[in-house]
Amino acid sequence: MVQLRKVHGSENHFFLLDQSTLNQPLTDSELTALAQQVTNPKTGILDGADGILVVNSSDHDNVLGQMRVINADGSEASMCGNGLRTVSRYLAEKHHTNQFKVETLTADLQVSRQNDLAPEVPAFSVEISPVRFKPADFPFANLGDGALIDQPIPAFVPGLNFTAIAVPNPHLISFVDENTMNSDALGELGARLNGANDYFPDGVNVSFAQILGQNQLFVRTYERGVGFTNACGTGMSATSLAFAMTHPNVGQFDQTITVYNPGGMVKTQVHQEGDRYWIDLIGNATQTHLINVDESELHHANVTTETASIQQTTEEAAYQQFVDQLPKVSAIAVKK
Repeated sequence: MVQLRKVHGSENHFFLLDQSTLNQPLTDSELTALAQQVTNPKTGILDGADGILVVNSSDHDNVLGQMRVINADGSEASMCGNGLRTVSRYLAEKHHTNQFKVETLTADLQVSRQNDLAPEVPAFSVEISPVRFKPADFPFANLGDGALIDQPIPAFVPGLNFTAIAVPNPHLISFVDENTMNSDALGELGARLNGANDYFPDGVNVSFAQILGQNQLFVRTYERGVGFTNACGTGMSATSLAFAMTHPNVGQFDQTITVYNPGGMVKTQVHQEGDRYWIDLIGNATQTHLINVDESELHHANVTTETASIQQTTEEAAYQQFVDQLPKVSAIAVKK
């Protein structure tokens, strides 16, 4: 038997699989099939998830492990900030250390344990980088030859300005009022830009953000390969950078920014050193369930309530207590 974990960062839910514990690691095609099966609320377990976090051994110096992110549709994301926090917690407890690096698809990122957000709500800080702005890094087309920073694009949504930032996941960000946040505009634009379109041939994560005050945001994201999520870690990080770049009177570099989302709240800090930007993303790393299953069922993408035994932790109740104490900053932010 092997163990999967159901985990979340800001209610961005995943199943975590440590392949180093398997007799035979899953192939890429098996990982795709498993992600599509186990994350589906009908064919999987525990109401599905947004993806699978795959933990592998790493041969990089001073790195504890590698993280891969397989989305619910079977595609692979280059990074996931919420997921990285939960992988960091898993590796920290496995190796009994609190500060280290994790290998991701494009970079080895620094992570560290932080003070708990509340009783039984452990928190981690993870580095979000590299940050890029060039069209080729997304890619995007028909939007000019240079970086897209706070520009109107009437073909997307009239009256809104957009900023494109890759961290390295590609993100398109707009700062909006509450009426726009609660309209259908985000869902319609996210679906359009993640289907066949003339602008983002590989799709793009789309975030709308509401400025709540000094260094305070509410962010909602339509995520590539997933759809609406309770939170997107790289989306909140990219939005924080866009906030500091385009609204310097209310969003500051090297200051703590509070970012609310439909799944809770995180903290970010945006940094610049010369031409290099990076973001620290700080938030919960919650384990809700431990799932024991025979390894063969993973290879056959057959993890169900019939084939697995499931143990629930007390951490989700603790997290909900924490969320219930947060201010309800937007109609969207009210827990469903």
